[in-house]
Amino acid sequence: MNDSIWRRVSSAPLMIRTDFSHDGEWTRLMAAVVEPQTEDEFEADVEFVDDKAFEGVTAAQLRQLVPADSRESFAFLADSQTFAHPDRPILVVQLQDWEEDAEEQVGEPGDDTTFRVIPSEMHSVENNLSLANMDWEEFADAVDDDGVFRGFPE
Repeated sequence: MNDSIWRRVSSAPLMIRTDFSHDGEWTRLMAAVVEPQTEDEFEADVEFVDDKAFEGVTAAQLRQLVPADSRESFAFLADSQTFAHPDRPILVVQLQDWEEDAEEQVGEPGDDTTFRVIPSEMHSVENNLSLANMDWEEFADAVDDDGVFRGFPE
């Protein structure tokens, strides 16, 4: 795999397909992710990666692929668990933990570096993490018992 996916013009987080056994479901999943979800038509802004070079890639493997000089802090994986579950929960992967006022990475990925999100809530995760309106922990702490973020209680 080359690292060209990390060196691109777009600043949108990546949504990487790692399971290639469900072509129709992948198409429906992409449509669900970018569908406006609120009255204000908020939607997830992601760059889809549909490249068999990523087949079977895990969160841990993905972290190893991120170049040291990358500013990517998170990505989404559409893996076999995404397609096996009726809610299609997408894996959110914390790639790097950046201090707000620092130019260097802090800490190493630990156990709290992934959670899942249903497609209709991806806009909330993507928008807020991209803009640093909310922290990773706010979403990770709000997952259901099965590890899936389905939105904040009203």
